[in-house]
Amino acid sequence: MARFAYTLLLILLLPWALLHLLLRGRRQPEYLRHWGERFGLFGARPEQPVIWIHAVSVGETRAAQPLVAELSKRYPDHRLLFTHMTPTGRETSVALFGDAVDRIYLPYDTPWAVGRFLAHFRPAFGLIMETELWPNLVAACRSRGIPLLLVNARLSERSARRYGRWPTLSRMTLRGLTAIAAQGENDAVRLREIGAPEVAILGNMKFDIEPPPAQLALGRELRAAIGDRPLLLCASTREGEEALILDAWPHDTNVLLAIVPRHPQRFNEVAAMVAARGLSVRRRSAHEAPTSDTQVWLGDSMGELFAWYEAADVAFIGGSLLDYGSQNLIEACAVGTPVLLGPSTFNFADAAREALAAGAALKVNAAAGLVREALALIRDTTRRTAMADFGRAFAARHRGATARTMKIIEEVWPQG
Repeated sequence: MARFAYTLLLILLLPWALLHLLLRGRRQPEYLRHWGERFGLFGARPEQPVIWIHAVSVGETRAAQPLVAELSKRYPDHRLLFTHMTPTGRETSVALFGDAVDRIYLPYDTPWAVGRFLAHFRPAFGLIMETELWPNLVAACRSRGIPLLLVNARLSERSARRYGRWPTLSRMTLRGLTAIAAQGENDAVRLREIGAPEVAILGNMKFDIEPPPAQLALGRELRAAIGDRPLLLCASTREGEEALILDAWPHDTNVLLAIVPRHPQRFNEVAAMVAARGLSVRRRSAHEAPTSDTQVWLGDSMGELFAWYEAADVAFIGGSLLDYGSQNLIEACAVGTPVLLGPSTFNFADAAREALAAGAALKVNAAAGLVREALALIRDTTRRTAMADFGRAFAARHRGATARTMKIIEEVWPQG
């Protein structure tokens, strides 16, 4: 009955979902493409057997990098299929994996759409990255005997409360999964509280992502382009954060401020925001190096975040100044860039807490404090060097989640 009520509500909400796609498509035209996939209509099926990975958006897709490498080695006769919910997730998959994988949008969680998806692709098994629980999809996999694993799982207190509003449905869905592998103890506790019968704690696969050499080389090119000027990077900033940072930024400093917004549809908006404050701006997409009087460098190109971390003296991690829960701080630590975090870190609670304790990161409470702490760090070479070393050591200590996850996958699907 719980799943029937959920399905009925989902059907009633489908017109709103279509309206949502149309409205999002006004700002991001990619939302207007591939609509058929969202309703279970697909092109040709790969000739090889399929292994399916669901990565809702950018962060989950990037986290899957080391897993893709291991799956490709362990199951070379299989084709990897990514499903996404957002165009930026899909674009990230293209940037990271190219033609080595296939990609579609995951259909809406109606019984007929997910049934067509599973009948069309017939995956050997499925992996859901982090936390995307779709009751009809899980039930359909279970009824067809398709192993479905929740891997690199995380569950914030906020998300746990949301799932807790549907206790019967959440418990039924979690118990329909073949295995659950959580990032940390707190994630495992919350998953158990909402109904997961058994949860393995394997760590966070994002620690296993190696900085690509090409990106590090590009980072050195970016660094050379600005000469001796210090660089503060504000990475993966979210709506509302850029305005706060720009309002706090001193116009008379020699430090170059680089802003890389999280979502590409906001690039022009942020550029206008900089200009409105009388700050001179150069855009990375123009491939023009900042001049001596450039105050802001806008990172409006995709797939270059590792390069920006390599180039920066200090990095603020966006999504943490306002209540978005923070973006990924691990990549900056792995490169050896000192990290500043705002007060909101619930998406990376364990990693943030441990990075702060390790001396790899510092916490600030507001934009003024962020600017003040960043400029102080830039002046203090000794402190920055120590934080860089602490960051690399912190990232290295937590590697190995991918190998542990592969052991569980091989237990579920030993064929190769």
